[in-house]
Amino acid sequence: MQQSSRGRQMSRLSGIRSIMEDIATAGGDVSESEWLNLSPGNPSHIPVVVAAWNRLAQEALNDRFIESSTRYGPSRGTTGLVDAVVEYFNLTYGWSIGPENVVVGPGSQMLSFIATTLFTGPDADGVMRPLVLPRLPDYTGYQGLSVDPGGIVGLEPLIVPEDRHTFHYAVDTEALARQSRMGMMLLSNPANPTGNSVDAGELKALIDTAERRDVPLVLDHAYGEPFPGVVQTRLAPVLHSHVLNLFTLSKAGLPGERIAFAIGPAELIDPMVSFIANSSLHAPQLMQAVVERALASRQIDALTTQYIKPYYKSKREMAEELLAETLPDSLNWRLHSSDGGMFCWLSIDHDWFDDLELYQLLKRKRMFIVPGRHFFVEPLTTPFLRTHGRRCIRLSLSPDEWAVAEGIDRLGEALEEMRASARTGE
Repeated sequence: MQQSSRGRQMSRLSGIRSIMEDIATAGGDVSESEWLNLSPGNPSHIPVVVAAWNRLAQEALNDRFIESSTRYGPSRGTTGLVDAVVEYFNLTYGWSIGPENVVVGPGSQMLSFIATTLFTGPDADGVMRPLVLPRLPDYTGYQGLSVDPGGIVGLEPLIVPEDRHTFHYAVDTEALARQSRMGMMLLSNPANPTGNSVDAGELKALIDTAERRDVPLVLDHAYGEPFPGVVQTRLAPVLHSHVLNLFTLSKAGLPGERIAFAIGPAELIDPMVSFIANSSLHAPQLMQAVVERALASRQIDALTTQYIKPYYKSKREMAEELLAETLPDSLNWRLHSSDGGMFCWLSIDHDWFDDLELYQLLKRKRMFIVPGRHFFVEPLTTPFLRTHGRRCIRLSLSPDEWAVAEGIDRLGEALEEMRASARTGE
């Protein structure tokens, strides 16, 4: 049967689909040689954190199963969870939000999709108001949010070298000001894949642009404050008339349950509630009861500060040391600097390097990484994106330490093989 243009848009093979296929491959292979999967953003299984969620889930199952799982509930989210979110954020940040400022959804990616569908696309005159990603590279799942072909625009970053083997990106605020059309801005902060957080000047430029264009600025805090705190952020979440904040429990240990919530002005939240009612009725309610317990008791804070933050800080430091020891100094490689995080973002600046070629070579070595091009908006239309976007890779730090160490060893071997092949012309 013939698909519509929107059907073709949503059914194409995206970067996130590729990552999920790799997860399925690694998880379903029962051969003796184990895959090293340094691809997905699945959080590590920190024993204390896993045990805490298991205990909270068992309590909710015992106390709330009938009301949560055998009845429909409000599309905004259960009253208990919405009230817990309101109390938590008012106490933590001195806000004065109410239930009208909150909506619970099945994952922050779905909440991003809802916002994109509501606020971007053709206007009444047929002119496209795109989703603007103001700081590439950004989460690969954003590439599939628009149901309209050509509905996403990504802005090139500024590259700031730091030393021989480190660098960081910055928002090109001048390019942002030149962007003529937009329906919404969206960025992960701290960023997936880099762990980079916007500074005060960049955030001001983003909010000023949102006000001037009268569009939402959506900030996805999946890796930041107040939980899971995987990356030490520079700025606390802000409450503003043009800002929609997304928070998820995925990186705090519940990726499979798809529970997240948005906080923002009522005029942005209310249509999202309607969208959820019209599409999925509401988010899973039993897990809402679990999250309600974690917030109301502030157990989420203990898990974040005592276990999650230190775990990933240590993991990142270990990876930085291994990369410096393993990758040849003669290679033009740079690691994006970060205050922690679940990933390492590497740039390998050589004409012979190609991210997909490395991806295929490592697959033959039974290892997965993510090609860098998936974090830029396809097609890579500018010379910068065609070059830089294909000279980057993302490594996940979620696997056990031995797997990360072995993976970095295989990466070093693969890069040496690619360089040697380029020299011999093979």
